[in-house]
Amino acid sequence: MRCDSTLSIRIILKLGWKTFIWMIIPYLRAMENFLTNDTFIVFIAASITAITTGIGALPFLFVPKISNKWLSISNALAAGLMLSASFGLLFEANSISPLRSMGGFSAGLVFIYLANLALDKWDHPEVADMSNADAKKSLLIMGVMTLHSFAEGVGVGVSFGGEDVTLGVSITTAIAIHNIPEGLAISLILIPRGVSVFKAGAWSVFSSLPQPIMAVPAFLFVLAFQPWLPFGLALAAGAMIWMVFAELLPDAIEHISPSLAALLICVSFLAMYFFQNYVMH
Repeated sequence: MRCDSTLSIRIILKLGWKTFIWMIIPYLRAMENFLTNDTFIVFIAASITAITTGIGALPFLFVPKISNKWLSISNALAAGLMLSASFGLLFEANSISPLRSMGGFSAGLVFIYLANLALDKWDHPEVADMSNADAKKSLLIMGVMTLHSFAEGVGVGVSFGGEDVTLGVSITTAIAIHNIPEGLAISLILIPRGVSVFKAGAWSVFSSLPQPIMAVPAFLFVLAFQPWLPFGLALAAGAMIWMVFAELLPDAIEHISPSLAALLICVSFLAMYFFQNYVMH
């Protein structure tokens, strides 16, 4: 009797194992197809562009405690980087559709202005290790850069949607490299206000998460997303330019002279311009 029960258990286990294998094979095949699918490749490519944004925080590992003067210098440098990036976005958007670019730019200004009004009504905003005015400023720049990432994600997806795969690879590489100084711009705002290098890098990567999120649907539905690309690029540019003049510039001239702030803005603008035109191409 004991031998029969043991045999029965073995038969049940054997049948159960075979049933499990039979049931899981379709899922394994589906996973294999997904991993070799173009959609997965697009997602991975866009995820890499998001991760590179965190590299912009690494230089601060070698910087000692930042004084008020260096806080103003950081704001001036960030202003120049963002201003140059905005001009690049506008140029790219305008080359596709000037009318949609103007509409997107206007929408960006309305969005950031209303967001600022909403934050003004928030009594004690807190983000990372900051509160009040610093937290508000950080939320604004994070919002602007995250908004900007939506357009870049669409750009990655659309570039892979054509017949030429090399276009997608080149666009993805360019955006990945371009994201490094953008991460630097975010870190220039966060770290002087007390945020750790690790957290600044994490927030920088977080601001670029819309890139893989938007790249996949843009790749799958190229014809639907492509017309909105210039609108999205110009929208981000409008919000960034407002941010420069309303938030970063006043802080830049708080502890340094206006002439030095202007010089630093122009230098960082030129550096970003050189980076976009000679390093990325």
